[in-house]
Amino acid sequence: MLTKEENELITRIGPGTPCGELLRRYWHPVFIAHELTPEKPKARIKILGEELVIFRGEDGQYGLVGEHCSHRGTSLYYGFLEGNCIRCPYHGWLYDTQGHCVEQPFEPQQSLMKHTLRHTAYPVQELAGLLWAYMGPPDKQPVLPHWDLLVRGDGTREWEVHPTLNCNWVQCEENTGDVTHTFFLHSYSFKRQGMEDQSGFGRPFYEFGFQPFEWGLVKSWTYGGQRAGSGWGNLLVFPNMLRLANQMHWRVPVDDTHTRIFWLNFYATKDGSGPESDAPQFKYEGEWLDEKGEYSMTSFASQDTMAWETQGPIWDRSREHLGASDAGVVWFRETVRDQIERVQRGEEPMGMVKDRADGYVDLTPWFSDADRWFPGKDAVRPLPGKGIFNSRHTQVEVPEGTARTGIQA
Repeated sequence: MLTKEENELITRIGPGTPCGELLRRYWHPVFIAHELTPEKPKARIKILGEELVIFRGEDGQYGLVGEHCSHRGTSLYYGFLEGNCIRCPYHGWLYDTQGHCVEQPFEPQQSLMKHTLRHTAYPVQELAGLLWAYMGPPDKQPVLPHWDLLVRGDGTREWEVHPTLNCNWVQCEENTGDVTHTFFLHSYSFKRQGMEDQSGFGRPFYEFGFQPFEWGLVKSWTYGGQRAGSGWGNLLVFPNMLRLANQMHWRVPVDDTHTRIFWLNFYATKDGSGPESDAPQFKYEGEWLDEKGEYSMTSFASQDTMAWETQGPIWDRSREHLGASDAGVVWFRETVRDQIERVQRGEEPMGMVKDRADGYVDLTPWFSDADRWFPGKDAVRPLPGKGIFNSRHTQVEVPEGTARTGIQA
């Protein structure tokens, strides 16, 4: 468990907080590009506790600026787009996408204020249908990571747009360091509802393990029964991502008590050919609660949401009792703390992409079943187990009982 002070350290993400400063060293998806249209070219958003306005200028460039005008705090969302700038509706101060105040209509010509003032503004890039923002120190800005599923040319992309979660981001990301919850939360839940479950998570569970790697944490497992075998993958990508073989999820903190998930599905073509269109598809999910205010529990997402939100807005980790199966959760918490300390010492946190101009990062080799998901000509062979596992690979044997027996059909 954590002390209350330790819990505050990893969960508070506003400006100036230790964890907030860590998370601001990474690029985050913040908005869906096609939702900015000529008819509605700007939107109000909240990311990492900051109230912002995102907009598309008349020349197609994107801007992300603090919502409240530096003059007297009026919302720039109600302002006017002029070229690639946004003008405050109150007194007409005009800001560009870098936060320069390029015009103050009622200030004296000789005033130096507009030359020294810097309004909050962050760089934005479009990639795979989403707008990504970097909110950290300009001189520390890394390359926007081009994770393989975002840019592969041998399949189609589908984004799932989920409702905003009513809980802190750590509750979502800790789940990624938890390899055993899939048995009861998912497979057992489906079984008890009489639903079909093809995930394989209900097989006799014999062993599980964890291995740190350069981007985060690899999980490993051994199952028995008719589909017996060992595997590895299902990556926790630091700081706030989950990577499955053909999926990637980003858990973006809205504020201390709300999180938005951007969920990508990638469907590879069987022959390795490209899709008819590079444009991603979008699927909008409904609310997780039914008319009675209860979670449906009929999908992976609704089951996970129940587990996270019922812990409360910010789970009090001083009340919990951790076991051997929580080793991945412990690793994540310790890593957040360690990376906070690195940033405080002026060092780079883990997972920075700075040494490759194109930002390309291929995570496919870290999956034991990569060929099953990427059958085309460009499929990447998975790494052999000896290329992943070393002395840091911890393994735990599942004792006799329900999990080792498996869920009976």
